[in-house]
Order: sequence, then C-alpha cells, then structure tokens
Amino acid sequence: MSERLLVTSALPYANGSIHLGHLVEYIQTDVYVRFRRATGDDVTYVCAADSHGTPIEVNAAKAGMTPKAFVEKYRAEQHADFQRFSVEFSTYYTTDSPENERWAHRVYRALKEKGLIYKRSVEQLYCENDRRFLPDRFVKGTCPNCGKPDQYGDVCENCSTTYDPRELKDPYCAICGTRPIVRTSDHAYVNLKKVEPLIRGWVEAEGHLEPAVREQVKGWLADLQDWCITRDAPYFGFPVNDPEFPGKYLYVWVDAPIGYLSSAEHYFAAEAPADRRLEPAEFERRYLAEGAPARLEHFIGKDILRFHAVFWPAMLWAAGLKRPDRMPVHGHLTVNGEKMSKSRGTFITARTYLDAGLDPELLRYFYAANLGPGVADLDLSLDEFRNRVNADLANNVANLASRVASLVPRAGTPLAETPEELVVEATRSALHLGRGAYLALELREVVRLANQVADRCNKRLQEAKPWEDPASPSSRKVLFTAAKALRGIATLLWPIMPRFADGLAAAFGQARPDVWAKDFDPFAGPPVEARAKPPQIPRLEPKQVEKLIVPAEAAKDAAKVSKAASPAETATKASAKAAPPPGVIQYDDFARVELKVAQVRSAERVQGADKLLKLSVDAGEAEPRTIVAGIAQAYPDPAALVGKRIVVVANLAPRALRGITSQGMLLAAGEAPNLSLVTVSDGIAPGTRVK
Repeated sequence: MSERLLVTSALPYANGSIHLGHLVEYIQTDVYVRFRRATGDDVTYVCAADSHGTPIEVNAAKAGMTPKAFVEKYRAEQHADFQRFSVEFSTYYTTDSPENERWAHRVYRALKEKGLIYKRSVEQLYCENDRRFLPDRFVKGTCPNCGKPDQYGDVCENCSTTYDPRELKDPYCAICGTRPIVRTSDHAYVNLKKVEPLIRGWVEAEGHLEPAVREQVKGWLADLQDWCITRDAPYFGFPVNDPEFPGKYLYVWVDAPIGYLSSAEHYFAAEAPADRRLEPAEFERRYLAEGAPARLEHFIGKDILRFHAVFWPAMLWAAGLKRPDRMPVHGHLTVNGEKMSKSRGTFITARTYLDAGLDPELLRYFYAANLGPGVADLDLSLDEFRNRVNADLANNVANLASRVASLVPRAGTPLAETPEELVVEATRSALHLGRGAYLALELREVVRLANQVADRCNKRLQEAKPWEDPASPSSRKVLFTAAKALRGIATLLWPIMPRFADGLAAAFGQARPDVWAKDFDPFAGPPVEARAKPPQIPRLEPKQVEKLIVPAEAAKDAAKVSKAASPAETATKASAKAAPPPGVIQYDDFARVELKVAQVRSAERVQGADKLLKLSVDAGEAEPRTIVAGIAQAYPDPAALVGKRIVVVANLAPRALRGITSQGMLLAAGEAPNLSLVTVSDGIAPGTRVK
C-alpha cells in the first residue's frame, strides 16, 4: 500500500553559491524521493532558501543591494544549480515569505502560551562604530586557549575550543575592525528544561534517529541549555511583535526550520497541479496535525543536528504539530581526505564542476556509491572518483549495454526467448534487495547490486561468445537475457542516474524504468529490439578530474618560499636530517610504490610451470593487464579467483616470465603452498589506490 510523505532537505543559506558539500545532502534526498515515487508513494519534496540573519543583511549592504534582492539573486542561482544536478524539488521557496512570517509568529505565541518563554538580560559585544550588537561570527580575536589570532567569536578553528565571545583576547568587529565594548540587552529565552522529557521521548523512539545519532543527542539532553530566540536590530528577519520585547527580531534559527512547513503550504496552495491543490487548513490536517497520516522526514547534515533534534521537536509540540517520523543525518564532504579549503583550491562549487565538463550524473553515482545511513564523512578522492566511474560505469554497465546492442540486430529481432535462469535469479534478487537498501538509505549497496548483475552478464557473454554466431538459438538466448537484465539494472539505477537509466531501457525497446511496482519483473514485458544506441560513459582521464582543483594562492606562496631558498640552504637542511637505521625506509620510499585494487577477470595455469598462474585483471584502466604469479599451489582451481578484488603493485616494471609479459605483482600473505591473496570488499572499485 502506498504512503504519503513530506520530505525536506536543510535550507541552504542564501548568502553564496552551492558547492559539492551541499550536494551530498540534496543528491541523497533526491535519490530517496525518486525511489519512493517509483514504488508508487505520494511524495512532496520541499526546500527553500534560508533568507534571514545578520550575514545576509551585512553582505547585501556591501553589495549595494537590498536584502530581499540579495536573497533572490542567490535563491535563483541555487535553484538553477540544483536542477542541473537533477535535484527536483516540488518547490524551492524562501523563508522570507508571508507564509513563513505567519507560521513563525504562530510558533512563537504557542511557546509563550505554554509558559516556555522568559526574559533574560545578557551581556554582548557591541560595535559603537556600526551601532550594532555583534553575533558570534561578527567578532574576531585571539583564542583564549591556544593564542591563535583572527579566530571567530564562538570557536577556535585551530584548537577547536568553544568559548563566549567576551573571552576573546584583543577582540575586534569583523565588519569594521574596531574594538567592541560590552553592553547589556534583554532577550527572549525558551526554557527547554521544562520540555526535556518530551524531547527525550521523541529522541529515544525507534525509527526517528540512527542509534549513533540518538546517543549523541542524549548527551546534549543530559546538559540541556536554554535557547535564546531573539536578536537585536539591525537584523534582517521577522520582528517579534511582542510588547515585552520591543525592537527585537526572531533569530534566524527559529524561522528556518519553520520554512519546511510554510514552503509546503505555499506549494499546495499555489504551485501544485490543480488536482492536488489544498487550502492551508486542509494541508495542515493531512500533513502536519498530530496523527496526520503523512510521514514527515527531514534530511540534514550533522552540523545542524542540535537545532533539529533538540529545539525543533519542542517548537512543533508547542504548536500542536506532529514531530518528524524520521531524521536521516549525513556527514561532511572532504576532498582528497581533507576539509574543503579555498586556499588549497578544493572548495569546489557546483559551477566549477559543470565548467570542468563533467556529467552531473557521475557525481550522483559516486556519492551514492559511498553513502550509507550513518554520519561518516564522505571523501571525494579525485582518483577514486575517476576509478569508480571507469570501473563501474564505463567498463562494466555501459560496456555491457554497448556489447549487447551491437549484437542484437545481428541476432534477428525481436528477441523473445526463455531467459537463462542463473541471470534471472541474480537480477530478481538484486531488485528485491535493492528495495530494502533504498529504504534503509544504503545507497552504496544498491550500486553494488547493480554492478554485480552487470558483472555476471559480462562474464556470461565471455563464456558464450555470441559474436561468433549471433543468430544461433543459444546466442539469441544469451543476448535476450542480458538485455532484460539491463532493464533490471536500469530500474535499480534510475533514482541515482535517471537520464542514463532511461537510455538503457530505451535502447532495447523496454518501458521507462521510473516505475518500480512490487511485482515488477524485468524479464516480462515487450520483446528485445534494437531501438537506439545505448548511453555511453566515456572513461575519465586524470586531466579532466584535475580541472576541479582551482589553482590556489597557497600554491603560489609555496612557490615563492621554494624560490627563496638557495641550493646551499636546501642541501644543508637535507644533510641535517638523521640517516634512518639500516632496513628502515622513508615515507617517500613507500610512496613510490603504487598499490591498486584490481578485479580478476580470468585465471589459468601457465603450461609447463607447476607454480605459476596467468591472471587477467581489471585495474580501472583502458585495457586489462596480465599478471603472472606463483600462486598455483595455493589455488589449484584457478576459476575460484575470478571476480575477487585483489591488491596489485601497479607501477612495477614489466617482466617476462615463461614467455608471458607480467605487468605487475599481486599481494599475498604466507608462504606457498599455504598462502592467501590480499583481497578487499566488493564495494571498492577496481583502480582505487591503496594507501
């Protein structure tokens, strides 16, 4: 039975461009939403530009624009970038809207009526030059813990110490550079301790949070602090409109999550198709009221978990609304193992990716191949990105489609054969397991399952050799089976790569893969015909991927330092280093050895050599490489090695063994005949560097 869902992603701040770190969340959510829709669920996916706060007010003034115009500029740019990466919202609205103002005041009044709001006088840093109180990020100074200068007013980026802005040494206003003074101001606080049992009840209920996330939030609840929800003028946001707090504005983190509700209400009232339009009261009854039949699911990053898992449930409860049914939390994006950095050129925007000429669906695929339901950070290793695309898509799925498509016309169409049972079983199993993986947000498992089916089909083609006589009954059967299995792969991959998956199905005259009923069987339906050329995935070359790294100022500075050092100084420094003990190598010695993951495609004995096997392996390169290894005594049945993902030395000079040129060496533990190959899991793509 189908479900009704309201799904949201966190609202991007309308103060800059979308970058690849943002896209982790929106691609993850979009993939999930597409899957749910394909299975027949009624899903509304809303998002909006987070449009309020001091940074927007200040930066709009610097740009010579009104805050509203400034916000709209970035809102339109962000929406266009999301669309280029196939992220399709039902609406992409703004929190600076009449609907959101009405909702925000409703929530504020509800909190006050519940007795949760009280007044507290607080000391804050005030800039006399700019005539404003300074939020944390608009104060800089020297860290009181480590002494690092130019740190923000809430946390030191050098030692990670958190502190009150007043604790900074030599503080200065980040806007004008003058030294601030301390002033007192009255603000509205929410007494969260009063509703701690209610928040805890939501946190501990099964299904709302992943277990590791739940434990983190419970730690915060053990030391729950009250929440200041107002800010002083000047401030771009909604005025409180409460005589008890004259001149105050609602803090941006009050109206930002409320933007989920107001954006959805706006969609149903003004943007939905005519047959789906709902008046605000009816929308609330169906989607937001306590006991409403629709599921509410928020996708967020771990950096905003406290706002969503502690403050947000209290706000919803006060307003008489249901709390989220599920809150998936993801980690941050790193690039080449490090935090994204403008100085290193790894702060990559969506536009930079597109300007490099890279297909957006390749990034969607790579993210999916590395995403699970947990909060572990995702690393965009550019080598792994290239190897994953080449091994999984270019060499496996797209290669299979191209091989089958070239032979189907020669086999005589239409093809309506009895499919081979082993491939049928593997494909149906992958589809069954894939449904569960999507629901659990185990996107990496979906990718593995799709490649497993493609790999099995490629091996079957190698065994059957249908190109020798495409029109024979056995060849027609193999080609029909592979083409139908590709229809199953298209269904598995459609939420991740919709354009590519559509092309896979259309190439063989099959129905669109965006419908995934529970009784779906790719081996049923229309016969196989050659209708169009299947989509191709050209192999990525290093130079293409390297375009993502914009030359950084840090590299220029390093070059200046290098030029400043004389050869004599360099030699003196080198000789000053102590020589390592005998047998101990330096890191640079190890770094010269290039270890890569490779998948065994075939293995056979070398004639006249009892100890040698000849392996053909896929190391994520244009052509397989041959490796001759002395492992025959440990593996008397060479066929058992086919499909294993092993580790090879990829930059070893070629060497002739028994008349065969061996292009590398594999890693194994033990001594013959009792040795075992070093292997890695199926989730690691051929060509991935081993470090």
